[in-house]
Amino acid sequence: MGLKSSPFPALNEAFAMTNQREPLTIVTRPSDEIDRILDWIAPDHPLAFVRNGEGIVGVGELLRLEFRGADRFAAAAAAWSELTRTAIVHDSVNRAGTGLIAFGSFAFAGSSSAVSVLIIPRVIVGNREGSHWVTTISAGEANTMPDTTDALATLPRHPHGAAVHVSFAPGDMSTTAFTTAVTAALQEIALSRAEKLVIARDQVAQLPAGADLRVPIAALATRYPDTFTFAVDGLIGSSPETLVNVHNGTVSARVLAGSAARGDNHSSDEQAAATLTGSLKDQQEHALALASVMDALRPLSRELHAASSPFALQLPNLWHLATDIEGQLAERSSALDLIGILHPTAAVAGTPTPAALQIIDLLEGFDRGRYAGPVGWVDADGNGEWAVALRCAQVDGTRITAYAGAGIVTGSDAERELAETELKFRPIIEAFA
Repeated sequence: MGLKSSPFPALNEAFAMTNQREPLTIVTRPSDEIDRILDWIAPDHPLAFVRNGEGIVGVGELLRLEFRGADRFAAAAAAWSELTRTAIVHDSVNRAGTGLIAFGSFAFAGSSSAVSVLIIPRVIVGNREGSHWVTTISAGEANTMPDTTDALATLPRHPHGAAVHVSFAPGDMSTTAFTTAVTAALQEIALSRAEKLVIARDQVAQLPAGADLRVPIAALATRYPDTFTFAVDGLIGSSPETLVNVHNGTVSARVLAGSAARGDNHSSDEQAAATLTGSLKDQQEHALALASVMDALRPLSRELHAASSPFALQLPNLWHLATDIEGQLAERSSALDLIGILHPTAAVAGTPTPAALQIIDLLEGFDRGRYAGPVGWVDADGNGEWAVALRCAQVDGTRITAYAGAGIVTGSDAERELAETELKFRPIIEAFA
């Protein structure tokens, strides 16, 4: 592509790895051959971002850009800008999620050993609000336009394999270590070194040989339809939290902080929701998370709105305090620009964020990898949907590492926070059960 040397070392490294110098040719056409979007997920290296049966699925890997370090978001935005500048796009659908698309997943911390990625598939299958489409992406200028119908016909649609049964055990952070860390976090808060700290723990399991990851992905999408079910570079999960959604100049987000277990019956369930919405501890935790997102978006937005009080969001296993944010971007910003500004929110790190990051790094003592980092997609116009990678697990070969965390504020109880993490592990554990 004739790229000049970038001031971002990760950007230079990304393009050196791909050796991609030709423009990309992208063709998007409507299709009436797509029914259930999840049926098109590849059995190996699945790529997907779906909610309520709508979204996009990628097949194959044409181009992979990798980023590390504190500048990973800026490097990714620069790399994506360069790719889109030279791309040749033929898009007869013209909506968010068509044309040139990259799936992405980013490490929580700049110091993480986990790589952050943007992955451009060879074929994308998508559906939204009654529209269905197929996108093909190839390197170089095409003499003739690729036939998206032919591309669809070549995609394998193998029957799903057998259910995946694994048993999870504590990983780097044991249950005792977690409650000890929560107690230490409360001491830090009492000393006014932070207002909120999010402490995470991990669980690990071994996958049997030949396990079909489409089975747990489908289970997550079926059991948690209102969440973003994702699969990007081995990171799979179903997140209820929207980090940011950018669509033709509009911006929206959903902040979650404060949670409670569902009741055993209708009466106890209503009581659980009422107790959560009336909890001063959970209201405080939520207010800190909301403020961190509003403070980040306000300089970039106009007409930014959020409700004066959160609502109780019902999920199959939990109630969450939730607040939706909506606004108009004051200037043209890509979804990649915004995730770099927003991450990490107080919902997954704490308040104030710089101090919280230092404290949780010390108290947790393990690498979160991509857990609680941004996961989603971006298109050539800067539109995109990005979730916070929660209720998730990283699959590396035959090893699975699942993660869950809890927000600690004044009034938190270590045993109750441990119980909360057990509830948050449930979506992944049940998907692999």
